[in-house]
Amino acid sequence: MNDIIKSLKNRKSVRAFTTTEIDECIKEEILLCAVNAPTAGNQQLYTILDIRNKELLEKLSVTCDNQPFIKDSKFTLIFCADFKKWYDAFICTECAPRKPSAGDFLLSVNDAVIAAQNAVCAAESFGIGSCYIGDIMENCELHREMLNLPEYVFPAAMLVFGYPEDSQIRRKKPERADMKHIVHTDTYREMETHELKELFSPKAKEKSYEDWMKAFCERKYNSDFSIEMSRSVNEYLKQWENE
Repeated sequence: MNDIIKSLKNRKSVRAFTTTEIDECIKEEILLCAVNAPTAGNQQLYTILDIRNKELLEKLSVTCDNQPFIKDSKFTLIFCADFKKWYDAFICTECAPRKPSAGDFLLSVNDAVIAAQNAVCAAESFGIGSCYIGDIMENCELHREMLNLPEYVFPAAMLVFGYPEDSQIRRKKPERADMKHIVHTDTYREMETHELKELFSPKAKEKSYEDWMKAFCERKYNSDFSIEMSRSVNEYLKQWENE
């Protein structure tokens, strides 16, 4: 097994960091890897916010579902899906562009998240842990104001980085699903009830499958933060609707 494969398989989210700072040269390398990620038509439909203001970072730790470890991050990046710069350039050069739409939104989100994952892999190679903060998609109006986000710019992913504490290094990575449930051949295949149970039952551990699934549904899918995230994304999508 080569080092890249080993790193990809072993990587896990880190939510507790040591006090060791990350050298600026390493931060630059992580960013260089991010901007060299695959991108649609070499457009790089994203803008990366390097969050350095401690007060802003503390606010984000509150607005992103009250997660205190965020403010302890030694390096914080927000990957914004950004179609604005291309749209503005089209207007400035009198291209008579159409209004950006949902397809452009999804394409730019793809670009942003691919770049983010490159940053994750680069950090891992330096022994630096990371954690995705999906909650950056919540609180649409507040985050737009905090981050000065104009129309056609969406906070697709947030990453916090730091050297992991020993407890995080020793912590076992959660098991992923069996490949047979994830990889389909040629076309999508809907799973029957018994297959879904086989897929998700290992997560239940000592609980019954049914009780665990009901609890998970309430804790995650029906939760206030999930509902708010959906509302925020829908709010952003309104500006991407063609007139």
